[in-house]
This record gives sequence, C-alpha cells and structure tokens, in this order.
Amino acid sequence: MEITPITVTELNKYIKDRVAEDEFLQNVYIKGEISNFKNHYTGHMYFTLKDENSLIKCIMFKTYAARLKFIPKDGMKVIVFGTVSVFERDGVYQIYCKAMKEDGIGDLYTAYNQLKEKLEKEGLFDQKHKKKIPFMPRRIGVLTSKTGAVIRDIINVSTRRNPNVYIRLLPVPVQGEGAGEKIAKAIKLMNEKNLADVLIVARGGGSLEDLWPFNEEVVARAIYDSEIPVISAVGHETDFTIADFVADLRAPTPSAAAELAVPEISKVEEMIRNYQSRYRLALKKKAELIRLRYEKCMQSAVYKDPTQMLNDRYIMLDRLVKSIADNINKKSMLAKKDFTNAITKLDALSPLKTLARGYSIVTMNGKAVKSVKELKTGNIVSVRLLDGEKKANII
Repeated sequence: MEITPITVTELNKYIKDRVAEDEFLQNVYIKGEISNFKNHYTGHMYFTLKDENSLIKCIMFKTYAARLKFIPKDGMKVIVFGTVSVFERDGVYQIYCKAMKEDGIGDLYTAYNQLKEKLEKEGLFDQKHKKKIPFMPRRIGVLTSKTGAVIRDIINVSTRRNPNVYIRLLPVPVQGEGAGEKIAKAIKLMNEKNLADVLIVARGGGSLEDLWPFNEEVVARAIYDSEIPVISAVGHETDFTIADFVADLRAPTPSAAAELAVPEISKVEEMIRNYQSRYRLALKKKAELIRLRYEKCMQSAVYKDPTQMLNDRYIMLDRLVKSIADNINKKSMLAKKDFTNAITKLDALSPLKTLARGYSIVTMNGKAVKSVKELKTGNIVSVRLLDGEKKANII
C-alpha cells in the first residue's frame, strides 16, 4: 500500500488542531522569567518566558497589553495566563498571553540593581568624573566583535563623516563567560599603549543575559579608570547597562556612537568658512571704526593748534595765582584787624591802667592781698605803684 505524503502546512495544521483540542493548554497558568522582551510599535508585546532549563515564546496582543499595570522588562519574574497554540507558518508553539502579574525579579536583574546601587554610591556615575569627548579625534578605538553589523556600521558612518579618521579595532567577545574580563583588559591595553583618542565600547541588541558582560563590575571599573574618553553603545536605545552609566557618554546605537565621536568634516569646513567670513567682517568694521576715530582726532583743536591748549592752561594758572594772592591778602588784613582789637581789649584790662588812676597793688609773699583780714600787725607787704614798688609795715 502506497503512503501519500502530506505537506508541512498540513502537518502544522494537524498539530495546531490537536493542541487546540487539549483543554489544559487552552487555559495555562505559568510562571517564569522574561527575556528578549520587545514592545512593538503596534502595541503588541513579544517575549520569551524561561526557567532554569527551558523557555517558550510568548505574545501578548495590544488589547490585553493595555490592561497591564506595569511595564514588563527583561529579568522580571512573572506569572502569565493564556493559551498555548501553534503558529502554523513557522511551525512553533507559543503562549498567547491574556493576563500577567509580577512574581518578583530575576536573579540577573537583582544582581544588576545591586551593582548599580553600589557603584552609584561610590560615585562612579557622577558627572564630575565624565571626560569631554575630543572634538576632532584622529584615532577611534573600537572594542566589539570583529564580525557582525556593529563594526561595519561604525566604519561606514565614521568614514562617511570624515574619510581621514583612523579606526583601530580591538576584537573582544561581547557575550558569554569571560567576556567581561576580556573587555576590561582591552580597555586597559588601549590606555597603556595610548592607541586611541576616544574609545567606543559597542555591541548589538540582545537579552539581559546577552548584554551581561557590560553589567559586570570589572568592565565598569575599567571604563571608570580609563584616561581615554569612553563612549558606550551597547544594545538598542531602550537597553541600559552599567557600562552606559559609567561611560563618559552613552550612545543609543553603535551608529550613533560613531556620529558622536566623529564630526562631519563637511560641516566643520563650513563652520570654518563661516568663522573666516565673520572674522573678515569684524576686522573690516574694526578698521573702519579706527579710521573714523583717527579722522575725529585730526579734526580736534589739539591737532589743529597744539599751543592753544597750553595758552588756555597759562591763563587758567594766572587766574589761580591771582586768586590765591587775593585770598592771602584778605586773610592777612582780617588777621591784623583781629590782632588790633585783641590788643585794645587787653590794654583796657591791663593793671597798669588802674595804677595810672592812683590805685596801688598790695602783695605779700608774692600774692595779692584782697582783704584786710589777710593782714596782721607787723606784716611786711609790697606796694606796687605806677612808677615803682615799695615795702611797707603794717602797724
């Protein structure tokens, strides 16, 4: 009896129908860790659910995804409710998720957060430690896999922007065991040999596990210790690694890293031309301003008749001398008048005037006698008259 073969489509449809008939598979309640999460622009979510030994593909359509109260991420442990079905075209079975809730965080994600918190407290992420990316580097050091789209994108973008730039690739493994140590050694070698003006540490997108070498402490500290500025371009724009936080600059993609590291030479040349034009215009205006100032100076009286200023100063000096002399004379006359008045007053109060009118001054022991009570019989006193002085005895 001849057996008639069936098509692949028929086989996949048969398997799909058999799976659909299993009531257990129509309502599964399963837990695992999210990996390779993709939030599609349509609103659908694609991811892998895994445990220590196995994994299964999952999809959550926009209608169900809109009901989530959290944003799923790689490394999250979750519990999903859904239906297991076969995707006929690819011949794969997957879970069509209808609901999801958090069930803690995966071990890798926990380690990621713990290291991030530790290094942040030590100051490895501080802006004050960030080095400035050189404006016109001659040598671009690239640490990535020697095969793949990453290095091709960096070379294409860099040489298009500046054909004279030199790209030095130091191949390193970008995933797997021991990759972190090799990346750190490559960074140190670039510094020890001074092989580049700026470093790009890059790899394409991937799951948390794939990107894990860039979350290792040895890589973070190598980037922090690097004297050469480091641009981190790991994963896609939504992926963040420890290396991104420590690096001097983060680029969302490897191509963007090349754009940040290598200025577009045509724009630099245009900027130089603009500066030249602005400097010429500024110099022309400066020269015109100096010429106008020169002409204004030449029209001033100082240049037309230099002695006029001296003559004016002489006249001013004569006036000042005359004013000083007048003030001195005036003050001298006032002083003489005050002196005469003082002499007159002093003369009027002089004891000699009193003696001239017939009075006398009696003194005893050099002191004037003002009262008879001060005298006793037998005292010898001096009597001062207008024309002389005589001794007298009190009787």
